[in-house]
Amino acid sequence: LSMVGPDEIGLTEPAFRRMGLAEGDTVFISPARSPQSLDYVRTKIGGETLSRHQIEAIIQDIVGYRYSDMEIAAFLVACAGFLSTDELLHLTFAMAAAGTTLEWNSPVIVDKHCIGGIPGNRTSMIVVPIVAAHGLTMPKTSSRAITSPAGTADTMEVLARVDLTIEEMKEVVRECNACLVWGGHVNLSPADDILIGVERPLNLDTREQMVASIMSKKKSAGSTHLVIDLPLGPTAKVRDAMEAMRLRKLFEFVADRMNLHVEIIVTDGAQPVGRGVGPVLEARDVMAVLANDASAPADLREKSLRLAARVIECDPAVRGGAGYERALQLLESGAAMTSMQKIIGAQGHGPSAPAPGPLHADILAHADGVVASVDCLRIAQLARLAGAPLDRSAGIDIFKRIGDRVETGEPLYRIYSAGESHFDFAVEEAGQSNGFALASSGVPANEFA
Repeated sequence: LSMVGPDEIGLTEPAFRRMGLAEGDTVFISPARSPQSLDYVRTKIGGETLSRHQIEAIIQDIVGYRYSDMEIAAFLVACAGFLSTDELLHLTFAMAAAGTTLEWNSPVIVDKHCIGGIPGNRTSMIVVPIVAAHGLTMPKTSSRAITSPAGTADTMEVLARVDLTIEEMKEVVRECNACLVWGGHVNLSPADDILIGVERPLNLDTREQMVASIMSKKKSAGSTHLVIDLPLGPTAKVRDAMEAMRLRKLFEFVADRMNLHVEIIVTDGAQPVGRGVGPVLEARDVMAVLANDASAPADLREKSLRLAARVIECDPAVRGGAGYERALQLLESGAAMTSMQKIIGAQGHGPSAPAPGPLHADILAHADGVVASVDCLRIAQLARLAGAPLDRSAGIDIFKRIGDRVETGEPLYRIYSAGESHFDFAVEEAGQSNGFALASSGVPANEFA
């Protein structure tokens, strides 16, 4: 049984929308010409440095969907081998120029971004309502997950719509001082979303491509002040102080050329932040912090307050060092929760009440001891195997942290899923390697504690 007739052509929904045609329109098919910019990709593969014009041509052809995934992968891998600082600047500006650039009627537009790699680190969803309650403008656009179990957009989508149009986004910001939306839907640096779609299966996330991705989005979003959370830890994206310094200088270099005020904050990336890993579980933790619930994760609360304090201090009227007290007051008074509820209402409530997946299993300690380390990468992998982020209810609920004493048979964490095959696979893999290392006695003090 054929779905289309002999004089018809069937397309996927994304391709159909991209062509902008109505059902039944007449189309003509001809072989696609190979874009000239592919010659520049081959030049890059050969180890040469590309000019601004060459990089702009590549990005324009990628945004125009004239590259196959294989050709995009070739470009990404070539850049991962070596990218000069000039090429990084050209790439960042080309990506920003390829889409929409937002403009706001305020001299100070603040933003906050984490480079990722730490499960459960959903601080943006707490920082944004705190900062909005203070009165600063914070139009937060976020990406979906690349290699993690959830991005901010994935988690916020549990609570509210994130696929807003530009006009809808601007209206939410006018009403609430802030928003929490998916940047891909408002066409901010669209090349970045295409590149992310290829980076995800390759598990590719190099330092230079990360900087180009983040900074192109911030330029497109119209930000003037940016706070970047850079977690440092043995299984984080950044694993030593020297690498953190190199990345900080790279961000500062690009920010200077963009006339963007940037502050890099190195934070504790030794273990997951909060308890939940995965969209529904992370959303639960966020709302518990905003509600001042006594059971809310203390580490997520404290980190969010410290980041919010730095963003608030971008306000010329706030003295340096006074941001934390202001952030704490806005959280404890309930103003931040009111702000979040207002944002959710303006964007549109999520389709249903969030709940963890119906399938669950506890992963138990195999010996007595003290938790010496938690492998962030492994926890993220297990949460993704359980189905996150596509299965929003999938993920991991962490019960133990570094320094906690555990006994044989005591649960370390719980795996949730809605899909039996994903669930069985994740539980089996956790049995092989659960990501927790135990020591017989106390563990070294954390430099961030």
